[in-house]
Amino acid sequence: MSFPIEHHTQDQEFTVAIDGHQGELAYSFPTEGVVDFTHTFVDKALRGQGVADAMARRALEFAREQKLQVRTSCEFMQKFVQEHHDEYQDLLG
Repeated sequence: MSFPIEHHTQDQEFTVAIDGHQGELAYSFPTEGVVDFTHTFVDKALRGQGVADAMARRALEFAREQKLQVRTSCEFMQKFVQEHHDEYQDLLG
């Protein structure tokens, strides 16, 4: 399923808004060449539909496009990267 994911570089986050419900995946740049995914949140009404997974994939695609190494302070992102290790191991610092 496709979701309307927006990337707000000024706020360092990826967001989804569907029928008044929100999802967000926040990040920071702790050092040059490194992105740290720090927080993921999805409103209860959107949970279980793959919204968080879609934001994670988009965020990791951004890291790959920008040639950034990835850190995962966020527990969800840590688990997501572990579950898809073969696909994203090249991004891990």
